[in-house]
Amino acid sequence: MRKLKLQVQTTIDGYLAGPDGRMDWLTMPWTDDMNAHVDALTDSVDCIVLGRRLAEGFIPAWESRPEGEDQKSIDWMNDTPKVVISRSLTESPWKNAVVEGGDLTETVNRLKSGPGGDLITYGGATLVSGLIAGGLIDELHLFVNPVSVGGGLPVFPDSRQRFRLVAARPFDCGITALHYEPERS
Repeated sequence: MRKLKLQVQTTIDGYLAGPDGRMDWLTMPWTDDMNAHVDALTDSVDCIVLGRRLAEGFIPAWESRPEGEDQKSIDWMNDTPKVVISRSLTESPWKNAVVEGGDLTETVNRLKSGPGGDLITYGGATLVSGLIAGGLIDELHLFVNPVSVGGGLPVFPDSRQRFRLVAARPFDCGITALHYEPERS
């Protein structure tokens, strides 16, 4: 069965976004050691799962071939098929992306039981909280930035679960990657 991995940047106090959804705290430029870690994390991945709101910015940003990103990363982001989870869209306005609605658990379990490599999600906040609350994430990869914002969109709203630390790794840029797996009974 395919795994669903969550890769998300967070503040040290556990927020995906600050007050009013601001992301102005994301100021740490990634270093080569972090880029290599992310490459290894995505080696087994052949599908990206996104929430609609994140997809609206994420997909066009990568299609524009952003400056500062290496060609390998740009190609991987654009060439990897995407599934956009949405209650409001019925068809995809983007290349290489399909829209899935309906029950989140059923959709994710169908994707996980299908053929292929692993799945990865980068969010957004609504999708992440639904995936975590539903116990649908197999690996959590939290990239903790050394900044606190005091409020905003939490990684774990209204969710109480136990996780097992698999690995922790600091990077030269100051970000620390925490790899967790949910404890399942």
